Amino acid sequence: MILKKEVLNIQEKWSKGLLKIGKLHRNSSNYKKEAVNYLSELYGFHMGEVFFKPTLASIQQFRLTKDAALSYFIGGDSNFNEDGGFALLNWEAVRFENIGLRIEGNIAIAMGNYFFQKEDKSEVKVEYTFIYKKDDSGKLCIILHDSHFPFNS
Repeated sequence: MILKKEVLNIQEKWSKGLLKIGKLHRNSSNYKKEAVNYLSELYGFHMGEVFFKPTLASIQQFRLTKDAALSYFIGGDSNFNEDGGFALLNWEAVRFENIGLRIEGNIAIAMGNYFFQKEDKSEVKVEYTFIYKKDDSGKLCIILHDSHFPFNS
C-alpha cells in the first residue's frame, strides 16, 4: 500500500534533485553523474519501460528509455537533438500543486500543475500526470511522467 505522504515525499525529492542537477551544472561540477543517479533513484527503469512524455519535446516527444530521459534533463545526446537540458535552465524553485491524488494498492496517480520559478521570481506553469509504483523492495518509483504546457488558444 502506498501512503499519500510517500507520494508527497517523492515529489519533493524530484524537485530538489532537479534543482541540484542545475546547481551542479552552474558550478561546473559532475551534474551528469547526479542526473544518472536522479533517474535511478526516482524512476522505475529497473522495472521496465517508463512512459516519459516531457514538456519541451516535440520531435521525439515520447521517451521509453533511461538514456532518452537523461537526454531531456541534461541534453548533449545526438540522438535527441532538440534537448537542451531541462534541468539546466537555472530554475530557482519547483512546487507541485496536486489537483488529484489517487492510490490504488501498489499504484498512485497524481495530476495537477507544477510551477518552475525563475531567477526573477516569475513562474512557468506546467501540467503533469505522474504514476508511481512500488518496486519489489518497497521503493516508490515513477513509471509514467507526462507533462506539457496548458492549452493556449
